[in-house]
Amino acid sequence: MSRSDWGDHAWHLVHDVPQAPALHMALDDVMLDEVAAGRRPPTLRVWEWAGPAVVMGRFQSLRNEVDMDAARRHGIEVVRRISGGGAMFIEPGNTITYSIVAPLSLVEGMSFEEAYAHMDQWVIEALAGLGIEAWYQPLNDITSAAGKIAGAAQTKRRGAVLHHVTMAYDIDAAKMLDVLRIGREKLSDKGTTSAGKRVDPLRSQTGLPRADVIAHMVETFGRRHGGLVRDVLHPDELGRATALARDRFATAEWTALLP
Repeated sequence: MSRSDWGDHAWHLVHDVPQAPALHMALDDVMLDEVAAGRRPPTLRVWEWAGPAVVMGRFQSLRNEVDMDAARRHGIEVVRRISGGGAMFIEPGNTITYSIVAPLSLVEGMSFEEAYAHMDQWVIEALAGLGIEAWYQPLNDITSAAGKIAGAAQTKRRGAVLHHVTMAYDIDAAKMLDVLRIGREKLSDKGTTSAGKRVDPLRSQTGLPRADVIAHMVETFGRRHGGLVRDVLHPDELGRATALARDRFATAEWTALLP
């Protein structure tokens, strides 16, 4: 397989209504299969969240990462995704999440680090257009002088690659530290006030509404990569993902796969 470039593909955009956390996990799984099989063109999917969530990486331990009592107290759903990486704290209006599903040829022959940098380059350009000097920080962060902006995760399967990113538009640092154990450990010697230094939200850096930031990102992607065709989730994709969410991603067994 020879490596392809962004402009070699006809990119589609899916930006749908808010959906439950477990359904988002399932949609990534299904769309990865669809692109691998050639039934869906390479796609940028912008997520909207129906509720707050903690999204754990595929290989993380539930009890090590999440205070489940705190999650229940705050009404936060805990789910596990199919890609690796760290836990992400999600609140619908405070988070910008997207995934890119593409043929594996886009990152063919690249190391993990090279593949992450390649998949994140467009969003670093988009942030520059908003006046934010950001850069890729190995292995899976996008950061700025003011702090981390985003975390990425990636997985490959049957000739396709899935790369998804969660960006902090705004953040309730106290709530995040209440729910995520790892955040507490990293900040325990500094107090919760320094959470804002570790994760610096896009709202404070841009002063723009969340929808405007997303619109600028989408415009940058299309301009840089030769266009972006608006699309929707196909009924069979949504049907399969709904069943998969019910049977796997919303189950206690999957969430506690690594207890």
